[in-house]
Amino acid sequence: MQSRHRVFAEDLLLPQQEVEGEDHFDRVPDSLVLLIFNRLADARSLGRCSAVSKRFNSLVPLVDDACLRIDRVITDAADADDALGLAGPRPAGRGVLSHLLKAMLLAVLKPFGHCDAGVRGGGGDRAGKHGGGGGGAQQHHSPAQVLKNFSSIRNLRMELPVSDVGTDDGVLLRWKAVFGSTLQSCVILGGTRVDRAAAPAAAAATATAAGDNEATQGDDTGSIPESFYTNGGLKLRVVWTISSLIAGATRHYLLREIVKEHPTLEQVALTDAHGQGTLSMGRDQIREFRDKPLAAAAAANRTQVPACNMKLRYAPMLELSDGTRIQGATLVVIKPVGEAGGIGGGRKELDEFVADAFDGPYREAVSALSKRRTYLLEMNGF
Repeated sequence: MQSRHRVFAEDLLLPQQEVEGEDHFDRVPDSLVLLIFNRLADARSLGRCSAVSKRFNSLVPLVDDACLRIDRVITDAADADDALGLAGPRPAGRGVLSHLLKAMLLAVLKPFGHCDAGVRGGGGDRAGKHGGGGGGAQQHHSPAQVLKNFSSIRNLRMELPVSDVGTDDGVLLRWKAVFGSTLQSCVILGGTRVDRAAAPAAAAATATAAGDNEATQGDDTGSIPESFYTNGGLKLRVVWTISSLIAGATRHYLLREIVKEHPTLEQVALTDAHGQGTLSMGRDQIREFRDKPLAAAAAANRTQVPACNMKLRYAPMLELSDGTRIQGATLVVIKPVGEAGGIGGGRKELDEFVADAFDGPYREAVSALSKRRTYLLEMNGF
C-alpha cells in the first residue's frame, strides 16, 4: 500500500514537471487577482501593475478601492489678494484683517495651487518613461487624469502631502467636513497647546494633577471666562473655523471632475498626510453632488460656503484618561442655516457624526467637550 501510494503521487507530479514555461499565476482566478489589487489600492502601484501584462492591464481598471497620494505641490498664490473679497465687505479694520486673511489663505490654498499625483506608471504606454534620473521634462498629471482609467472605483481615498492650515508647534487643530453639493456638516477640534502623557516615572505626579484638574472641572460651570474675549481667544477660534471651512471647500471643488467621471463612486475621503482634516462624501452626498449644480465661489477654486450656525464649546484645560492635556480645548460644530440637523437633516445623525469624527484620545476629548455649555454663533456665507 505504501509503495502504490508513492507511485500514484509521482504520477501526479510528472505531467507538471514535463510542462516547461508554464506561468502558474495564470491559474489564479481573476476574482482573486482583483481582491489582491483592492488590498493594494495605491493608484501608483496599480498603474505599475497594469504594465506587467495584458491580463493585469485589463483587470486594474476594475478595482473597487483606490488610494491616490498626491506627493508634489507647486504653490500658486497669485489669486490670494482676489480671494480676500470672498468673505464680503469688512468696513472696520480692513487693512489688518486683510493682512491676516491673506496669510491664512496663502497657507490654505498652497496644497491646491497645482496637484501632481506623482504617478509615473499610470498605464502601459507610460511605464518606465520617467524612471531613474533620466533626462527629459517631468510630466505631471492631475488627480482626475491619473484616475481616468479606473472605471469601477467605489471607494476612493485621496491624500494631500501637507495639511491645509498652518499652525504653531504644539497647537491642536483637527476637522472633518461632509459635503454634498455644498457643506452639510463640519466639526472642528482645537487646542492652544497639547501636552502628551507623562513618562512612567512621573505617573504618580500626573495622577495627582489629574485628580486636582478633574475636581476643578467638576466645579466649573462651563462658562467661557472673560479673558477668552479680550486676549484674542475668540479671534483665534474664528480663524481656525474660517481656515478649516475654506480648506474643506477647496478640497470639495477639487473633486468635481473626479465625481463626474466616475459614476460608480459610493465613498470619497480626501485627507492629508498630517491627518489635520478630512473631507468625506457618502453615497447620498455624491448623488446630490451630481444632481445639483455646484455653487463655486467667485474668483477662487473652491465651493461657496453657505451661511452657517455654529455651536462652540470650550474648556480652559481638558485632561484625558491617558494623561494628555489640552489647553484651551475647543469644539465647534457647524451646519448650514435652515437645516434641522445637517447630515440627513436629523439631530441624531449629526450627534453621531460629531462623536465619531476623530479617533484615539481626540474622540474622548470630543465626548468631554460635548457636555460643556454651548455657545451659539452665526456666520455669513463666503
